[in-house]
Amino acid sequence: MDTVIVLFNRDLRVHDHPALAAACAGARRVVPLFVVDPALTGSPRGGFLVECLADLRDSLRRRGGDLAVRRGDPVTETVRLARELSARAVYVSADVSAFARARERRLAEECARHRMEFRTFPGVTIVPPGALRPSGGGDHYRIFTPYLRSWSRTERRRVLPAPRWVPVPENLRSGWPEGTWRERARGEGHPLLTGGETVARKRMSQWLRWCVGDYAEGQDDLAGNRTSKLSPYLRFGCLSPLELESLAEDGGEFVRQLCWRDFHHQVTFAFPRINRDDYRSRGLRWHDDEHAAQAWKAGMTGVPIVDAGMRQLRAEGWMHNRARLITSSFLVKWLKVDWRVGAAHFWELLLDGDVANNYGNWQWVAGTGNDTRPNRVINPIRQAVRFDPDGEYVRRYLPELEAVPGRAVHRPWRLPSAVHGYPGPLVPLD
Repeated sequence: MDTVIVLFNRDLRVHDHPALAAACAGARRVVPLFVVDPALTGSPRGGFLVECLADLRDSLRRRGGDLAVRRGDPVTETVRLARELSARAVYVSADVSAFARARERRLAEECARHRMEFRTFPGVTIVPPGALRPSGGGDHYRIFTPYLRSWSRTERRRVLPAPRWVPVPENLRSGWPEGTWRERARGEGHPLLTGGETVARKRMSQWLRWCVGDYAEGQDDLAGNRTSKLSPYLRFGCLSPLELESLAEDGGEFVRQLCWRDFHHQVTFAFPRINRDDYRSRGLRWHDDEHAAQAWKAGMTGVPIVDAGMRQLRAEGWMHNRARLITSSFLVKWLKVDWRVGAAHFWELLLDGDVANNYGNWQWVAGTGNDTRPNRVINPIRQAVRFDPDGEYVRRYLPELEAVPGRAVHRPWRLPSAVHGYPGPLVPLD
């Protein structure tokens, strides 16, 4: 084949990239392309994205290639560039959200109209989302444990090396304003994490060498903060989840978390309205309580462990996984506020927020999703005492409670009156 466009989306890497590998193996010229949605660059993820793109461009250039960048509608811009370069095919990594699948359908239709080949490839998950089906019928697994058993037995595709050479057309116009993107990356980057495959691979290597062995023991330690923080790199595709799993074969609980990620993706593939509609309708009645919702978002509920998590989210675009469970459960189970309110807030601020995991986890907590115990209620005080026994995590994010000693910080109804500006609990805790 003469020229193939590889449209990057949530797969910003060169290692184990099936679409890129196939294009480089079968075409004389390859055009790596990213189309910037102007709405996306204004989000908290925008600066991280720019860093990812800058790093991807560097990786491609070291292999003789480049990254073409365009702005606007991905379908329109992809087809326009394909026609400019007389490309014969467009390759993409398949995704699961309603938006991504609509984009894929439109691309397929436009490619057919212009007599170009359109192909989708795996790479966003370990096991393709539609590959596993329960033996008793149905188009996807609704319960995690049977999915885990089937997932664990499924043969994996081969992890692909990065291409040695990416032969771009000589007349390719990059469309990348020199200096502008790197300046934006420096100005809007994440306060804790730097975007890009290079940083991601270094972090992955260090995590697998030094930390994964005690992940099961330390994953819930709020103050210790012993999670991998690889999820943003998986969300942007700077890391291949398949390669990560292959290198963490003895990771136990860590690999189980990668399976949870695949699980939510296969649910979203089967139920693309997961960000809008109840996966399982329970007939729940939600409180339209704007005051409670705003207090929760601001980290001013009067429950220190909840408020610490919410303030970590606002300050860092990140939240410890145990804190995510505590804060989300508090909103839906104690304040009785619709899960969509909380999920939208997480989606707006979380660096690693993707549709499948964000909304799948929120529905699990709310009891409208895949939890087999939909009436599960998590007590935030018990969680705080168990996973932040000395109150270190709370005091880290709630400076007004800095002088409250030990686990006394977890008893909001007994906080000294000298603590100014911190509210009493929004709801009784028993």
